[in-house]
Amino acid sequence: MGFGINMDRAREVHRNKIRIAREPKLKELDIEFQKALETGVSTTDIVSKKNALREAPAAVGITTASTTTELKQQWDTSILGESPYS
Repeated sequence: MGFGINMDRAREVHRNKIRIAREPKLKELDIEFQKALETGVSTTDIVSKKNALREAPAAVGITTASTTTELKQQWDTSILGESPYS
């Protein structure tokens, strides 16, 4: 009998990678937000991006992934950038 992957632990590692990847992106968006406030530009798009980053670790697909391949596919490159798995 071989050793299996602890999917609960793999999910937590994946979520931590998301948290690390989103940190600089949130900082950049904070700067954009401040600039938008100073110039009177709408902040709606910036707020939406920040919310998507905040919610990324709670994505349903992470919880329902049953293999590491499925878990790796839950990396949303549109908000997180390049996958650490590629």
